[in-house]
Amino acid sequence: MRFFDWLGTQSRPWTQRFVYNANMPFRPQGNANAAKRGRTPPPEETFEEASFLKTLGEKQKQVSVKLMDGQTVSGWIEYYDKHMIRLTREGAPNLFIFKHEIVYVAEDGKKK
Repeated sequence: MRFFDWLGTQSRPWTQRFVYNANMPFRPQGNANAAKRGRTPPPEETFEEASFLKTLGEKQKQVSVKLMDGQTVSGWIEYYDKHMIRLTREGAPNLFIFKHEIVYVAEDGKKK
């Protein structure tokens, strides 16, 4: 015996009752798309280093360079390449500093 026969509505199909979500599975809690995608790690390089150093050098901005050994040196960046920067200082010798020895480069806000 079918469900509609049991209700006695077989002779009147316009009065049939449908259960729309009877066969639909329940959704898991949380965002289902988040589990599929996962998070991508941030890139190792943003490729903005060269433009940052170029801008500092062109404007001859005074910068502070913190080194791995804890020293902080000040001057302006005259030259840079893939492996090093040249820091020009007033009243002190100019420095060639390898980039792997630099913790950070910060603008001091003053022009040379």
